[in-house]
Amino acid sequence: MTNVTLERVWKIYNRGQKNSVVAVRDVSLEIQDGEFITVLGPSGCGKTSILRMIAGLEEISKGVIRIGNEIINNMSSSQRNIAMAFESYALYPHMNVRNNIGFCLRAKNCDQAEIDQRVNEIAEALHITDLLDKYPSELPGGQQQLISVARAMIREPNVFLLDEPFSHSDASRRVLIRTEVKRLVNRKKTTTILVTHDQHEAIAMSDRVVVMNFAEIQQVGTPMELIHKPSNMFVAGFVGEPAINFINCELKTEDDKPVLVGKEADARFPVSTEVMERLEMSRLSEFVIGIRPQELRLVSDDEVFINGQVDFFELLGENANLLVNSGEAQITAVIDPFTQIENNTTVGLVANHQEVFIFDPKTEAIISYGIQ
Repeated sequence: MTNVTLERVWKIYNRGQKNSVVAVRDVSLEIQDGEFITVLGPSGCGKTSILRMIAGLEEISKGVIRIGNEIINNMSSSQRNIAMAFESYALYPHMNVRNNIGFCLRAKNCDQAEIDQRVNEIAEALHITDLLDKYPSELPGGQQQLISVARAMIREPNVFLLDEPFSHSDASRRVLIRTEVKRLVNRKKTTTILVTHDQHEAIAMSDRVVVMNFAEIQQVGTPMELIHKPSNMFVAGFVGEPAINFINCELKTEDDKPVLVGKEADARFPVSTEVMERLEMSRLSEFVIGIRPQELRLVSDDEVFINGQVDFFELLGENANLLVNSGEAQITAVIDPFTQIENNTTVGLVANHQEVFIFDPKTEAIISYGIQ
């Protein structure tokens, strides 16, 4: 078993001093055997500190970390059977790629025939066979990072740790690299933890994603859960591109029916009796509506959530962003790139009722998934 468990783990730098910093606060997490999980969040949220504590590069301030059923708090890095690929690839410049990848096997005095076989296997899996006789100085940063990944994976660790491993690759190369790494991990069924601030990497590669902010876990879920069931405004705003639309609203009654009316935006969202009960339980009169741009569509009928005028049409190839001025707010919608529409055109926008989120503006927690 190579599941990884964190139980109420803290990381406090300069502990006991006036300038102490809480980098990880009371984090509990269960990572299943063979699972690919990503820790996602902005810089300084604590994600790298978690990875380094699992690796044994940072002392655990409080709490317990287990690999399998064994507590590893006091184990050295070498005793944990983990492998780690850093953002800084740190290849040996005097060795070619073949020797860089096989270095750890030579350090274990493995037979040369076995080393050659395993180096060739992992090079073939990552499509870098043509690079084996080159030196690091001859390769761009993206390829050097891939060599670093190969050098870590050849050890066949129980747990594979990746810290921003694709950051030096260009966009097109990054897609190829993450595909090959994911394929290799799936084949070997290695428990893998990736740390990144890039939501595209997290969504594309992960079985589950851990979203962090301010040293705490905000939500753990599948990529689809983070998109369609965000736990709070931070998760809703951090995951998804273009960014979600947030609309400040007041709860009112129109024609004896409850409706959320935009404060800055020209927007109205009718709510069902069931949703109204949840709003009443919150004892609030103001709320925040969240709608992802991909969920909005242009309509010309009476059931319009948002009215406005087209401000800008941004063609992005396979789709387009439509920026709409609605009252004092600006709303983004993702639409068909072949849509013919001119600036200043009056438009109406609507979305699936279940994809309209209602948040508490004070706590930023979700109140309702859907308005009906």
